[in-house]
Amino acid sequence: MTQESSQASGTSGLHRVVVIVDENSNPFELGCATEVFGLRRPEIGRELYDFRLCSPEPQTLMRDGFFTLTGAAGLEAADTADTLIVPNRPDVEVPRRPDVLDAVRRAHARGARLVGFCSGAFTLAEAGVLDGRRATAHWQWADAFRARFPSVHLEADVLFVDDGDILTAAGSAAALDLGLHVVRRDHGAEIANSVSRRLVFAAHRDGGQRQFVERPMPDLPDESLAPVLAWAQERLDSPLTVRDLAVRASVSPATLHRRFRTQLGTTPLAWLTGERLSLACRLIERGESRFEVVARRSGLGTAANLRALMRRETGITPSAYKRRFGQGGLTA
Repeated sequence: MTQESSQASGTSGLHRVVVIVDENSNPFELGCATEVFGLRRPEIGRELYDFRLCSPEPQTLMRDGFFTLTGAAGLEAADTADTLIVPNRPDVEVPRRPDVLDAVRRAHARGARLVGFCSGAFTLAEAGVLDGRRATAHWQWADAFRARFPSVHLEADVLFVDDGDILTAAGSAAALDLGLHVVRRDHGAEIANSVSRRLVFAAHRDGGQRQFVERPMPDLPDESLAPVLAWAQERLDSPLTVRDLAVRASVSPATLHRRFRTQLGTTPLAWLTGERLSLACRLIERGESRFEVVARRSGLGTAANLRALMRRETGITPSAYKRRFGQGGLTA
């Protein structure tokens, strides 16, 4: 694999994302990182990241010997990362290489953002950067992780955890959820939605959703929520309630709640609020500066409610979001 994806001439000054690939690394999460951060974005009209791979060795045998990775930069490239994605591998009981752990510690010390997909939390914890911090990992390794790293606050039943400068995702597809969350944090909801469309993946699944959902086989399968979701998304500016959704789906509110939990891993109210907040972010990005109008058109009611929800969910106010992601505020 060569270092050509998003490294065309003229990418200097872009936020640099570097992935450390170590022996026995999982190829799926490497593919997720490449898809989200590494591909050129002609549909957007500009590049989002300067992306590169690095490895401690010139040739890296991937998980179970599936293939050998060559052409990656040396481990010193990790020292140039604004965001460093650490190795994740299935043999969680095997200690990580000291030079890899040192690279992670150096990145953390200089203020780089650290990301761990799946078992990547083990790498971060072994480097000592997760002590006293929140994190998640694949649910099947939760007990082993807690036993080995008791000082880390493991949240084993969520898709991902954003703890500021350290972000961790649960197993497999949650890497895409976290990757899109990072894009949303860096570039706004509109750009993240564009990336998700190219991935043919859900634009937003909240990090607090459960990693896995127990689904006993019913005698008759529940109907898909897709029709009622589409109906609601076209009416977000209306005063929709959970009861309205239940009436549209021809079920009781309790049944609707159960179906949301089963199929989406969240509640109807949380989904509705998330969709409204996402719409509000897109309206701001498209140039609407009157926050009362944004609140009304997104169904959030008042500018005060908009401010409270945006601060809670994104960590910044609508005004700060407008300065960062609004028209004229985006950087090339």
